[in-house]
Amino acid sequence: MEQKKYLQAKLTRFLREDRIQLWKPPYTDETKDVSLALKDLAKKYSDKLECCENEVEKLMEEIRCKAIERGTGNENFKMTGIATIEVRLPPQRKKDRKTRLETRLHVTGKELRSKIAETFGFQENYIKIIINKKELQLGKSLEEQGVTHNVKAMVLELQQSEEDARRNVQVEEEEQNEARLKEQTIERTKRGLEILAERAEMVVDPVTTPYLDIANQTGRSINIPPSEKKALMLAMGYHEKGRAFLKRKKYELALPCLLDADKYFCECGTELLDTVDNYAVLQLDTVWCYLQLGQLECLDDAEKKLNSAQKCFKKCYGENHQRLVDIKGNCGKEKILFLRLYLLQGIRNYHSGNGEEAYEYLNKAHRLFTELYIDPSKVDRLLQLGFTRQEARLGLRACDGNVEHAAAHITHRREELAQIRKEEQEKRKRSQESINILKTMGYSTYAAKHALHQARGNLDEALKTLLSNPQRWWLNNSDPETNHRQESPSQENIDQLVYMGFDMGAATAALKVFRGSVQLAAQTLALNGGSLPSDLQLTAEDSSSTPSTSPSDSAGTSSASTDEDMETEAVNEILDDIPEHEEDYLDSTLEDEEIIIAKYLSYVENTKAATKKNNSEQK
Repeated sequence: MEQKKYLQAKLTRFLREDRIQLWKPPYTDETKDVSLALKDLAKKYSDKLECCENEVEKLMEEIRCKAIERGTGNENFKMTGIATIEVRLPPQRKKDRKTRLETRLHVTGKELRSKIAETFGFQENYIKIIINKKELQLGKSLEEQGVTHNVKAMVLELQQSEEDARRNVQVEEEEQNEARLKEQTIERTKRGLEILAERAEMVVDPVTTPYLDIANQTGRSINIPPSEKKALMLAMGYHEKGRAFLKRKKYELALPCLLDADKYFCECGTELLDTVDNYAVLQLDTVWCYLQLGQLECLDDAEKKLNSAQKCFKKCYGENHQRLVDIKGNCGKEKILFLRLYLLQGIRNYHSGNGEEAYEYLNKAHRLFTELYIDPSKVDRLLQLGFTRQEARLGLRACDGNVEHAAAHITHRREELAQIRKEEQEKRKRSQESINILKTMGYSTYAAKHALHQARGNLDEALKTLLSNPQRWWLNNSDPETNHRQESPSQENIDQLVYMGFDMGAATAALKVFRGSVQLAAQTLALNGGSLPSDLQLTAEDSSSTPSTSPSDSAGTSSASTDEDMETEAVNEILDDIPEHEEDYLDSTLEDEEIIIAKYLSYVENTKAATKKNNSEQK
């Protein structure tokens, strides 16, 4: 089967290079039947392919029939507006994995999903459709999502086939529950990442509140423009979640996460993406996921993704990895990424009919595998010293297999990271202390955080910002802990302001606006000639008309508590999948890679053997 796919891809490439159109005369007659000219053409290409003439003729006829079918669909689309979609079914559907479906483009994603489910025997709620590298949105029309005629649609099934499920009612129920849980998992992933990304924009207590941060290759936090930070946070979060699913071999759940990560990475500037290797690793993981789903041919831009990864690695690591060596002292661990890159490039070339290029890339991957293979006894020696298995693999690869050097390397890295984490925690604590100081002066948490953010953490500058325009911070306040306090000012506070020389009416209004804060009220009145600005006068009127909290208002407490619990669960689920080791993405046992390298090298060798056999038979 693989040899046939290879020959078909190679023949298709030859035909394109020679601009041969099998669906037109002289190879196809007026009735769209095959003509004798095809046999002569098969003889010509059998020599180029080094394959028997009959086999080439069969492959050509398959290509010709598909081209005619496609042409008929094109004519039909022009006349009726009915588009044809090439549906790629999951690997477990052994027969007819590629099939065509007709639809109008004004229908919604939900309607298309229903049609696919009905046509191919899926349960509608337990499939996902991937088109143009994006998950199909159910509420939008196909046109709105850029779906066009002759587009390819990949079907991801979140449970086993319906035929298998029918064999046992209990099994069916379990599978449905599992699919439902998978869908809920994806939704929780999205919510958890959004919460963590929002926290990254705020100053939180690092001890009590989990948050996401972005670090460079040494482990230190890096400053990122606010306009790009949230997008990058979400991109990296989805990538980590996708990688977690890849480790568990849950590829149908990994792919949507990886595609979402790609979407958010594309919202970041190219300058930022050129400085980190995350985007390149994502390209490898996405192509790897398609391979494991048996849908590699569905990824039309696999070559583009792999080339993009290669260019990104070059920019991040420098020529011959020199920049990487300057930063980290070695490049042994990162060679894992190049092993997978060469392997995927070899597979892509094989499926494109480029046998020689495939063999070259697969051999490069095999050489790297041999270089990166680790003697299990060396890992055991490091385990006895108290290091983890992951640390052992990474350390040995960084030190070319030397156990003593690896132990020293791991110890040094542990100390270095501990110091970095300590510094980052102290930085966060100082920020929290600054917020608390501003809060004791009467400012809300919201105002304190944003003023400090604007002042880049400088407390004095933040205070100047707040004093220069207090009403701006107060009107924009969205802090729930102060927004719900609508208490009447005390007579004692009013008397204080009157004693300072302010009018009683202005003092009362100012205290209502600033919820009893004498300091903020006095500052604002003094800066505005003893009266409130017009915008704050409106705020004072609103606060006086706002009813006090009634017992019925507390009815939402239970619901709020439930929502908070759900958010905590979503966040914890994300945090559980974020690896403790910052170089987890560089760690691999290479077990999967070893199997796939051997498999595709055997395909290439078998193709060569078959070619040699055909040549000898022809002689």
